[in-house]
Amino acid sequence: MAKSLAKSSYECDVCKKSLSSRGTLTAHIRIHTGEKPYHCDICGKRFTRTDDLTVHVRAHTGEKPYQCDICGHSFTRKDILTTHRRIHTGEKPYQCDMCSKSFAKSTNLTDHKRIHTGEKPYHCDFCSKSFNQNNQLIKHRRIHTGEKPYHCDICDKSFSRNDELIAHKHIHTGEKPYRCDICGKSYTLNNALTVHKRIHTGEKRFICDICGKAFIRNYSLEAHKRIHAAEKQYHCDICGKAFTHRHDVTVHKRVHPKKKPFHCDICGKSFSGRTAVIVHKRIHTGETPYHCDICGKSFPQSVSLTHHKRIHTGEKPYQCDICGKSFSQSPAVIVHKRIHTREKPYHCDICGKAFPRSNTLTHHKRTHTGEKPYHCDICGKSFIRSNDVKGHKRIHTGEKPYQCDICGKAFSQSPALTVHKRVHTRETPYHCDICGKSFSYSNLLTKHKCIHMAENSYRCNVCGESFSQQEDLANHVCVIP
Repeated sequence: MAKSLAKSSYECDVCKKSLSSRGTLTAHIRIHTGEKPYHCDICGKRFTRTDDLTVHVRAHTGEKPYQCDICGHSFTRKDILTTHRRIHTGEKPYQCDMCSKSFAKSTNLTDHKRIHTGEKPYHCDFCSKSFNQNNQLIKHRRIHTGEKPYHCDICDKSFSRNDELIAHKHIHTGEKPYRCDICGKSYTLNNALTVHKRIHTGEKRFICDICGKAFIRNYSLEAHKRIHAAEKQYHCDICGKAFTHRHDVTVHKRVHPKKKPFHCDICGKSFSGRTAVIVHKRIHTGETPYHCDICGKSFPQSVSLTHHKRIHTGEKPYQCDICGKSFSQSPAVIVHKRIHTREKPYHCDICGKAFPRSNTLTHHKRTHTGEKPYHCDICGKSFIRSNDVKGHKRIHTGEKPYQCDICGKAFSQSPALTVHKRVHTRETPYHCDICGKSFSYSNLLTKHKCIHMAENSYRCNVCGESFSQQEDLANHVCVIP
């Protein structure tokens, strides 16, 4: 099957490939013949080469003979160690000849090149979706099979992908090993850091081939394309409602009641997860273990600290794929998108009124019950919302923390500053749906709409004349002799 070309070269007469030694040629020929003479005596798996068997056996024994002399991490194979050391050295020897981007591994370059060629050789046999990487197909198929082979040995939670398990374990350890060298922000996953850095560089490598809009993340592009296709592939398994984005299903399912087996032993409140109880109990204990290293403010949850730090950095990593507006928190995007979709999933069971946010429904229900749980400790006045009592207390303290950056005028509440700024910007966000006229303030729109009403609401009890606005009636009464 083989012939010798020269003293140091051996050619395979099937594919004409040249090998450096007779032994290498012999092992290579087994690719064509399918012969696997070396078998594992533990699990029975067979191999074409003896060194492949040696590496495989280490999976059973746990042996990792190749150790990194920089960080001490160990590996089963020498080539994996070689690739790993490039993390420390920054070496990227494999370069794309189309865009000059460099990679630490040759396989990464091969996968990358398919972005340019559009090649997607791996096809799902369930839904026919195609992928440019085999591992993407393997992960995708688990959506259909429901397989979750990666298990957390701390809480027994299972995952369909290994990187999800690694990221999950950092919840238990608090570890965030990947740090941005520009702003110092840390991440649990390396690819999350890669995506984050695009905020600094402005890189938007994922481009819609229909409208040309560009995105930082591939899944943002995929979600955006569903707008063009009017596709809603994610379904609620309780009520069957369909959504364009997977996360929208997660948020929607909160409308349906679910089991909450974990209880707070102080107030009795129930939760679906053990971690949620731990975090909740900090409300009672006052514990705030997460500290901002910029201003010193403390928080009961690490995610709250993460969100807070974006006030200092100005980072807004979450983008609406419909209008492009950016937000510092993921839930803010979900709520914002309901402006576009007009979705109002939270319904009042007393009057039937619907709301886009659950906390707005909670506040609304207090108008029916009369509940005002937030009290001013200076004058005793009660309020429906915690923000209302915070704003009210500034009447007593005289504090005005919200300042206009145009004229310097200060306000005790943020909404007052927002309204004030319209004096400078001449913004008129409130539109009449009858005649299209716009107004700076919602109360002006309310008054304006009275003009369109068939019946004037305010009537003079002296002469019987009617008016659309109360102040017009008051002015009229003043001139009656």
